[in-house]
Amino acid sequence: MLSIKKILLLLSLVVLFNQGTFAQQTQKPPLHGKDWMAITGKPLAATAGATVFNKGGNAVDAACAMLAAACTMWDVLSWGGETQALIYNPKTKKVIAINAMGVAPSGATPEFFKNKGYNFPPEYGPLAATTPGTPGGICHMLAEYGTMSLKEVLAPAMQMAAGYPIDAQTANSIERGKQRIKEWPYSKKVFLPHLGEKREAPEAGEIFFQKDLLVTLTKMVEAEQAALKKGASRKVAIMAAYDRFYKGDIADEFVRGAQEQGGLVTKADLAKWKPLEEEPTVVNYKGIDVYKLQPWTQGPAMLQALNILENFDLKAMGYNSTQYIHTVYQAMSMAFADRDFYYGDPYFSDQIPMKGLLSKAYAKLRASQINPSMNDGNIGPGDPYSFEGKKNPFNNLLASRGFTQFDSAARNFAPSHDTGSIALLDKDYQDRLWRGTTSVEAADKEGWVVSITPSGGWIPACIAGNTGVGMSQRMQSFVLDSTLNPFNVVAPGKRPRVTLTPSFAMKDGKPFLSFAVQGGDTQEQNLIQFFLNMVEFNMTVQRASEAANINSNQLWLSLGGTKVDDRKPRAGNILLHDSTPASIRTALQAMGYKMSFDDKTSGPINAIWFDWKHGTLWGGSSNHGEDYGIAW
Repeated sequence: MLSIKKILLLLSLVVLFNQGTFAQQTQKPPLHGKDWMAITGKPLAATAGATVFNKGGNAVDAACAMLAAACTMWDVLSWGGETQALIYNPKTKKVIAINAMGVAPSGATPEFFKNKGYNFPPEYGPLAATTPGTPGGICHMLAEYGTMSLKEVLAPAMQMAAGYPIDAQTANSIERGKQRIKEWPYSKKVFLPHLGEKREAPEAGEIFFQKDLLVTLTKMVEAEQAALKKGASRKVAIMAAYDRFYKGDIADEFVRGAQEQGGLVTKADLAKWKPLEEEPTVVNYKGIDVYKLQPWTQGPAMLQALNILENFDLKAMGYNSTQYIHTVYQAMSMAFADRDFYYGDPYFSDQIPMKGLLSKAYAKLRASQINPSMNDGNIGPGDPYSFEGKKNPFNNLLASRGFTQFDSAARNFAPSHDTGSIALLDKDYQDRLWRGTTSVEAADKEGWVVSITPSGGWIPACIAGNTGVGMSQRMQSFVLDSTLNPFNVVAPGKRPRVTLTPSFAMKDGKPFLSFAVQGGDTQEQNLIQFFLNMVEFNMTVQRASEAANINSNQLWLSLGGTKVDDRKPRAGNILLHDSTPASIRTALQAMGYKMSFDDKTSGPINAIWFDWKHGTLWGGSSNHGEDYGIAW
């Protein structure tokens, strides 16, 4: 029998848990700040943000400095990649969506790639490149919402380009990818300083020099400073730097180098492209407004899943109980099935049914279709058009894939396009599922908040000529066949439907949470569970960022692979944390799941929570990867 002393101890632990005290027990401490907070994927890049804050910059200035530094450090992205952001403006109390995604270049058509034997545009090399978006995104955000000059904001990145001690993660990534890097002369020149030796990449801690990139950044700053000397405003001067990148001598060298290596990007492609400001998508989950970008990203899939899950008592199910895991998995599968078929560049079509996809009535119908006792491996796209008072124009396409607009449980076969092996995942598939990027989170005492999920130009990157700029690989997220997704077929000037997905939430008219994560198709999966960890299970932001999540593989991969089979959904495949109890494993197996396990399944997530009771900022950063934050 338990002694009275032990019973009292157990009761006290229950009380502590209910009060949230237990949730403070984390591997990394939470960040606390009053004036500002800067979190990103590399410690030195977080320091760049802190440096700008200490010089009087606001959260937009600091976020741009962190983004520039992360690109220079090749934190799974480069200067030729893409930037997606949400910015909260405390003056207007509005959330602004920034679309700095590059577009497919001239000549990028389905026929072009099919004639080369591709099922999707390639993963690597010059033919994988969209036009660069990040330089334009930085210039636009800084000019419109920052306070500092480009020279001040780029100073940390320029110091790094002049030489910084490279971290082991990046150095080893270069060494692993060196055979491909050697295919591209400008990449070989930058990445392999020890060519011909046993280890040709830099060693961890070695000073890594990027002279060409430093010249490119210097040219941008020179353009800004020359404009200021002529009396231009801060905004006009920053856009002079923008013009030099996209229309001047930097553009000339970028295009020359890209085309020399077989790329399609033209000078006209660069000159025509521009970053855009958009209205974000938003849904309300139990009194909290959650914001995402438009459907040229996968962001609305999280909003769809939240709408579905609002129909269930998740808290009563219990964190990571069998029923909770099953319900979240099913809701995500439904949202991803819609993502895979209906999402794409809204500037190329006005038929994307976002109103229907995000309607509460549509979500209620989808929730009613969840089988509470079995995984449905045949979940397909729903019919959101009927919730807009329209007929679905793609019924014939859906029928050709074996889908109807009835409950999928009525089908006794799996669509040939949409079922993969139910064996445990191979290493290559898992790499494509998790393929990462970085994230940037910043907030200040004036109320500016920035959430960014940038990417593109990751190692092994093809560098465009003598610019030092690695080209994006985001073309691979297009499809070549409209039966897979009629809105995401590649075309010149079009944006691919990307995985990149910054997040922001408001409660009672005030910022509540700013959050983002790396990890390809797992991004929305980890972010929705992080959000629920805080909202439903009262976890602190750090505890929520470290907490065990599940990952579903019942979706079409957005990255990697050259064949349709490489990207097919793996029905019922689920990643669980190593600590998952045997009883839950047994129950999930009986429900039709095929399980794999890992010791970390949560991200890494970076986030800022706004503590309005005390007027402070809380920061969370997952306990794996190199993500790091600094606050004051």
